[in-house]
Formats: sequence, structure tokens, C-alpha cells
Amino acid sequence: MRVRPVLAATLGGAALLGALAAPAGAAPGESVTVDSTARLAADGTVTLSGTYRCLPGTGPVFVSSSVSQADLRVRHGIGGSAARCDGVEHRWENSGKVSSETLKAGAAHVQANVMELRPSGLVPLPVFHATRDRDITLVRS
Repeated sequence: MRVRPVLAATLGGAALLGALAAPAGAAPGESVTVDSTARLAADGTVTLSGTYRCLPGTGPVFVSSSVSQADLRVRHGIGGSAARCDGVEHRWENSGKVSSETLKAGAAHVQANVMELRPSGLVPLPVFHATRDRDITLVRS
């Protein structure tokens, strides 16, 4: 079984639960940023990046990201990467492939989240350390 699809499914499900269960926002000293430009390859691979800072928690933490264009209700999940929460600022970069006809170079909207899967009984619950929405520019690479 490949790890990336399982991680993507887990993060997607956790993000959905978190959207219903946890308020978005950052504790003092926690943040996530999104760079103003992102790369769009000819094969549809999108690479998003930025920085994050989070405080230690009790479960694994990830930086998840999504991009939308034209219809902001349609978001395309772009990867997910493990985060190190030690109070220090770190860089993040997520890549994911969408249909090359789906996204075009130009204006887009990105959402990035720093999310912890905190142990809670049988199912870990998502806890958001920071969330950021930003308008960006997709640039052909």
C-alpha cells in the first residue's frame, strides 16, 4: 500500500472533521504563511510553499494545502507534509498533481493549515494550530 494516498485520505478526512469540529485560528506564537507565487508544471503538478511555526502537541502534525481557481468552492488538495512543532519557523512545500486542464497559469487561491491529529479515544481528532487563506499567482514552470 502506498503511503501518499493513505496520508492524503487521512488528512482530507481529518480536515473535513476539523472544519466541523474545531475553530480556525492560531494560538499566540503559531502561524502559517503561503508564498505569493506557486509553480504549475505542464503535467498538472502544482507546488505550493510557505512557512509555519507551531508549538509542541501530543500527536503528529501536518501542513496541508489546497488550491482553487475560478470557482472558490472547488478546492484541489495539494499534498501534505509532516511538520515539526518546536516553536521555530520552518519552510513547507507541498506538491500534487491535478488534471492539466483543471488549473491554468494566473490568479488562484490557496488555503494552508497546520493540523495536529490529537489522540482522543479510538479516533484521533484534528486540532488546527494555524490556517491561512491567500490569493496567489500560479506560474508555469
